[in-house]
Amino acid sequence: MKNKGLRKREGFEGQRLIVLPKKVIADFLTRDLVTKQIYITDIGYYPKAEFHYAERPAGISQHIIIYCVEGSGWLEINKKRVDVNPSEFIIIPANIPHRYGAGSSKPWTIYWVHFKGELSAYITELILNNSENYKPNLSYNDQRIKLFEDIYNNLEKGYSSDALRYVNMIFSHFLSSLIYEEKFNDTDKKKGKNIISLSIAMMQKKIHSVIKLHEFASFSNLSVSHFSAIFKTETGYSPIEYFNHLKIQKACQYLSFTDMSVKELAISLGIEDQYYFSRMFTKLMGSSPTEYRKKNK
Repeated sequence: MKNKGLRKREGFEGQRLIVLPKKVIADFLTRDLVTKQIYITDIGYYPKAEFHYAERPAGISQHIIIYCVEGSGWLEINKKRVDVNPSEFIIIPANIPHRYGAGSSKPWTIYWVHFKGELSAYITELILNNSENYKPNLSYNDQRIKLFEDIYNNLEKGYSSDALRYVNMIFSHFLSSLIYEEKFNDTDKKKGKNIISLSIAMMQKKIHSVIKLHEFASFSNLSVSHFSAIFKTETGYSPIEYFNHLKIQKACQYLSFTDMSVKELAISLGIEDQYYFSRMFTKLMGSSPTEYRKKNK
């Protein structure tokens, strides 16, 4: 194939991705009565992904959905080649050998999701039953993009139990729109900001800083004990633990998209001790920063 030497899996300007920590998947997503049915493990957006290419001779343990909104790409699976154009998506069942890539002239812009769960194989089969050659035909609907953005934006704020249930219930709605397109209706949602959401927004803004617990409490005009109790009730985590989750989420992006050393990215996230950072990363993600980078590059 053309441009073989230039193939790459990441490095696209404006790209976004979130990989759910293995600990969060094992401790919550696979056990909660809601999320264990269907849950997202990875989610991302690659704009104009020139030379994007992935080849998996044994497939992967998750099901994959790739939704193309601009440009073109292709998929090879079960000895079939499928061309993918704007407003089309492909679904790849778990453990099926495959490879795919961006088109050479106008590389695709894609939203993509990896997912698992007790019902995931059945849902994938339902989608495939309504499709031809792994590529269901859909009319464009920007509400699907809004659902994706809602999922991504909420995951970006952290992994509270409520957030995980919320995004995966939205994801179920997203999947239902693929299966029952004619029944898919627009929805508008408005969310008021409370103390916790404002605090999380502060965490995101100050992700590269060191912030003490009393600063969060002061920001919320509450005592440290009162703020901590409210925060843990709402999210399931202490404020500092939650803040560290967001830092590790950002670290995953740096490890995937940059060549920063572990020490450099730890310092950039306000963590002076790289060994403390590595231990924290390993505990949450299930692999060291170096191992994570090797696996995702």
